[in-house]
Amino acid sequence: MTAVLSCALLATFTSDAAAQVGDTLTLQQAVTMAQRQGFAAQVATSSRDAARWRDEAFASRLLPQLSLTSDLPIYNRSIIQVVQPDGSSRFVPQQQRTAALGLNVSQRLPFTGGDFFVSSQVTNVNIAGTQNSKLWRSTPVQVGIRQSLLRPNTLRWDSREQDLRIQVSDRQYLEAREDIALQTSLLYFDVYAARANLINAEVNSLVNDTLFTLNKGRYEVGKIGENDLLQSELALLRSRNSLDQARLDFARSSSALRIQLGLAAGAGLNVIAPTSIPAIVADTAVAVQQALKNRSQQRDLELQDVQSARRINEARLNNGLGATVQAAVGYNQSAQSFNTAFQSPQQSQQFSVSIEMPIVQWGGRHEQIQAARADRNRVTTQAQAARAQTAQEAHFAALQLAQSERQLTLSAKTDTVATKRFEVAKNRYVIGRIGIDNLYLAQNEKDQALLQYVQALRGYWDAYYRLRRVTLYDFETRAPIR
Repeated sequence: MTAVLSCALLATFTSDAAAQVGDTLTLQQAVTMAQRQGFAAQVATSSRDAARWRDEAFASRLLPQLSLTSDLPIYNRSIIQVVQPDGSSRFVPQQQRTAALGLNVSQRLPFTGGDFFVSSQVTNVNIAGTQNSKLWRSTPVQVGIRQSLLRPNTLRWDSREQDLRIQVSDRQYLEAREDIALQTSLLYFDVYAARANLINAEVNSLVNDTLFTLNKGRYEVGKIGENDLLQSELALLRSRNSLDQARLDFARSSSALRIQLGLAAGAGLNVIAPTSIPAIVADTAVAVQQALKNRSQQRDLELQDVQSARRINEARLNNGLGATVQAAVGYNQSAQSFNTAFQSPQQSQQFSVSIEMPIVQWGGRHEQIQAARADRNRVTTQAQAARAQTAQEAHFAALQLAQSERQLTLSAKTDTVATKRFEVAKNRYVIGRIGIDNLYLAQNEKDQALLQYVQALRGYWDAYYRLRRVTLYDFETRAPIR
């Protein structure tokens, strides 16, 4: 009977070895694959690219802008009032067609927030009625500036915000990649744990089947009672049910990992546990420092602070005394033909100052300023809380990695001892030296030790990738993640 049990165990491990045939997938390979071709990686890349294109678009708007304007044509047919030499009025029908074409080059002024422009325009006016006339008016060149006074410099604020937005986007992309690595490691060890559980369930099913066969022979010769036989049969039925559940769990976890890696349904997966762990000393002070330096949240807090300062500035300036200055110099001419409209142009000057001064606001300006200041106090308080939370998260992530390493070492030793104890108990039961209760106790301890080892292995790599995600820092190379 001992030979039968040995053959069963040999068949189990032979089938397990056959399952290992084919290309293996390491944890690092799985992470690299998920970060390169997984659905989450594609989403992260698209978000980063969209932010970069928006930044390029913003930078383009700071360069000189060339535009073409036209009115082709404007038609007006109506009865108009004409004042006669004697002071009386006469109403006569008139048709007017106007066409204009202009070219304009403009440049935003970042330091003042104004606009500098150079333009050229030609206009044609045709009037038909009691008197017909055709007129061309040309502006070969006009140079001017528009500048608001005592008003917010929106361009300067927009530039400050955009610089921080692109930094937030870049760091969010790095965090998304680390999120992918973390999620992939969890799914990877789901598959590994499910496969280990499946192999263990197959072993238990074969062992219990062999033990049930052995116990039937013992019962027939009166060496054991019916209760021991029934207990052995019950253990066999439970092991078969566990085997069916283990197969389902393995199929489910494998499917989830394929989706994470962007693989087709049914693609082969042969995961192997890492044979070693990185030699890392995660200093808590370094973890906190890097987290506060690298996280996108910190740049986002800076962005919120700039936005709250902008709201105060706008509430103070938009509701007070303001002015707009516009000045332009150039040349223009008018004539009845297109060619002569550009001959002997006359110098032109334009200058205007518009002033806006609120008189009665019923305290609205003061209240808006106070509201903006209160909002900035809220942002400041939230930033302090967020920084404290980030520091705490990084601190304990570093401690958790060290604890997970110790737990993994202990679990590996426990699994080795429990497996050896089960082998000893099984051999002693076969020769009748211990009872069936002690055998099943050893089997349960073996199963629990295996589960704890797999969970400890998963817990270590979860802590490893979580520390990278929290700090955006690679403790192996001692460099920020880029």
